[in-house]
Formats: sequence, C-alpha cells, structure tokens
Amino acid sequence: MSVERVAIIGLGLIGGSVGLATQQMLPHVITTGWDASKEVRSRAAARGLVGTVCETAAEAVREADLVILCVPVGAMGAAAEAIADALPEGAIVSDVGSSKRSVGEAIARALPGATVIPAHPVAGTEKSGPDAGFPELFRHRWCIVTPPEGAPEEAVADVSAFWEGLGAKVEIMDPAHHDVVLAVTSHIPHLIAYTIVGTASDLEDVTRGEVIKYSAGGFRDFTRIAASDPTMWRDVFLTNRDAVLEVLGRFTEDLTALQRAIRNGDGDTLFDLFERTRTIRRSIIEEGQDDARPDFGRGDH
Repeated sequence: MSVERVAIIGLGLIGGSVGLATQQMLPHVITTGWDASKEVRSRAAARGLVGTVCETAAEAVREADLVILCVPVGAMGAAAEAIADALPEGAIVSDVGSSKRSVGEAIARALPGATVIPAHPVAGTEKSGPDAGFPELFRHRWCIVTPPEGAPEEAVADVSAFWEGLGAKVEIMDPAHHDVVLAVTSHIPHLIAYTIVGTASDLEDVTRGEVIKYSAGGFRDFTRIAASDPTMWRDVFLTNRDAVLEVLGRFTEDLTALQRAIRNGDGDTLFDLFERTRTIRRSIIEEGQDDARPDFGRGDH
C-alpha cells in the first residue's frame, strides 16, 4: 500500500473508528481529520481519534494521499466541494456511504478529474458521534469497494489494502449491484425496524410503558436498529431510492402472501417460510458474520 497520509472528513462513529483503527493497525500512516461541528472537533481531539484535528477541511486534506469522506450520504457532494481547492494532485478520494451509485456520482461531479474510489465498510452500531468510535469496528467485517468503470487499478488496490489493513475483508462490486444488495441486507431491515417501533408507539390499546416494560427479544432487536442515526438513514433512503423501492415492492408482495396464509390457517406455508429463514441465520453464523454475543462480540462500546 502506497498510502502514507489519510485525511478523514467527518469524525463520528465511522470516521472516528477509521482514525482509531488506522493509528492502531497502521501506525506508520499519518492521520488528519476535520468535522463541521466545533464540538465534535474538540471531542475528537480529546479522544485522539486522529493524529491532528484540523480547523478546516482544506487543511485536513492538503497533504493527503487518501481522503475518506465519513459524512451522511446526503452531504457527500458538499463535503467533496469543501476539499476541492485543496485536494493534492494524485490523491485518492473515497467514502464510507451505504449508498454507492448516487454517492459516487455526487463526489465525481464535485471533484472532476480526481481519482474517486467509493467504498462501504459494512459495519456499525446504533450509536453515533465522536464518543462512539472504536478501533475494532471493522475487524472481520466486509468492506465493499465500488470503483467506477475505468478506475485506475493501483488506486483500487490502495483502497482495498487500506481496509484490509484495518482488519476488514474486501469485496469489489458494481455500484448499482451494491445498492440492491444493501437494500435487501440493511436498508429494508432498518425501514421495517423504524416502522414496527413507530407502530408500537402509536397503538392506542397498548401504552408506551407496556411496550417498554414487556419488550421481548425480537422487539428489543428492532429498537436497537431503530436507534440508529436518523440523519444518516434519512439520507440513505433518499439516495438509494430506486433499489429500496424495488426491494420494498417485493417485500410487500411477500408480506401480503404471509397475511393470506395466516388468515387461511395455512400452517404449512408458515412453517416452510420459518424453516427456510432459520437456515439463512445459520449460514450467517457459519460465515462468521455474527455470533451469539451482543454487538458481534466486540464488547460494550
């Protein structure tokens, strides 16, 4: 890996974790960072999330080999514009957004001629902000790199090597395909979680106190997901709208079929579905993408 200086724009959960992981796993790499919030910058400096917390985005990227935009996906274009005049020639610009096609296009528009290699570390928690980051976040998790057509192979290799250096496993994927995959595995589950928690809160026959007091494991899992950063997820659904609507349409059809099975007392259909989905859960554990411990066994961060 030829990257020696990394600039991180946005110092919340993901950006802070990138900074901490880089310092721990790649100690030879110099890290700088910036956040639009003065309070976040102050807290990031106190925690040592990066080697140097800068007062402007331009200062942070001025000598960087690799710039990673760690802001909500709806702010990626503006973040790229903020560094345009200071971006060194030959620097690679990447990101951590959960939507890839629209984000890659927004960054490319803001930085014409720059080498843009989007990426998405598939990792996170329901917590957010500069106090939420921790260096183990990416270990044994996937990072999906989505280079545009014709991207320099050396730049793709550098971004891939960087994430591997943080302990992640790297997969190269077409941006549009990434968006469909993540709509299935992440975006729609979050939408369902937000919906069911909202529905429970609105039920007139069940008080909010009862919802909280008698929460079973399934509902608790939903509330953990639904506690995720609202700004980030608002932007995810807006920037990955086409893929989300496509998958949501299929889910709605399947939900209607399930409703019909319940109404008709069709136990065989219900059993077959539950058995098939249990197999998926086993496969996820066998793949090493989860275990029985909370938070993927990474401790209470």
